[in-house]
Amino acid sequence: MPIDVAKATSAEPRNTELAWDHKDVQLYHLGIGAGAVTPEKPQAATDPDELRYTLESALHVLPSFATVAGGGMALAGGLSAPGIDVDLAAVLHGGQAVTVHRPLPVRGRATQTSTVPAVYDKGKAAVIVLRSEITDADGPLWTCDTEIFVRGEGGFGGDRGPSARLELPDRAPDLTTERQIRADQALLYRLSGDWNPLHADPEFAKLAGFDRPILHGLCTYGVTLKAVVDTLLDGDVSRVRSYRTRFAGVVFPGETLRIRLWREPGRIQVSVTAPERDEAAVLADTVVEHG
Repeated sequence: MPIDVAKATSAEPRNTELAWDHKDVQLYHLGIGAGAVTPEKPQAATDPDELRYTLESALHVLPSFATVAGGGMALAGGLSAPGIDVDLAAVLHGGQAVTVHRPLPVRGRATQTSTVPAVYDKGKAAVIVLRSEITDADGPLWTCDTEIFVRGEGGFGGDRGPSARLELPDRAPDLTTERQIRADQALLYRLSGDWNPLHADPEFAKLAGFDRPILHGLCTYGVTLKAVVDTLLDGDVSRVRSYRTRFAGVVFPGETLRIRLWREPGRIQVSVTAPERDEAAVLADTVVEHG
């Protein structure tokens, strides 16, 4: 079996040095749609609040940037961990959580410490859980928990892991908004570090079972957090404390994301669907905790 669970979970923590600057932040923000027209911002490219994502003199950092800081080494580190040898064509991103310990700086150098806390047996697939803790000279910056879904690697008799699902509130959403995904969105987003050809190469996508390349799950993740911050958190990225989701379905470049938001004390619950495909689920079990 390509995944040696005991070896992966008992391996010594791996340290990686990360570095980023304003160009990396700006590229990431553009990759998740910064500056694009939305229902709330018809003049988005020059909107003063939007320029905080794109103009270096006014820049702030959306917390989901944590998933690509330093070139997206968290996901790459998980796939190269001791005891793990899997086919990229069988890999999908299963879930993601980011906990922010303090606002992310526009430029920084930090150390990422990576471990594999668990590998779950889902029957026909395995789920690799990767934890990355990032610190700089001033202390902890953020923690990422990444779930990597690997088709065909289950059935080894291991723990199935948690299976509870988060129910949506039994009332109408407080806000529904939409975000258009550009046809070239995946080509732009991959420049932030996720070079999996699944998101660019039609032939590779077919090998993975898709009729065309799909959007990165983490791109959808960033688009959604930006929508939450811009609509319900007064555009203030520093209010985000944590953000978690389960990737429930794929998005194809050129589609629309329909984002439904429910306010709750200290948090916002989110549902994301693809209206062009009969409201197919895209993100589920999604919560933004905020101050």
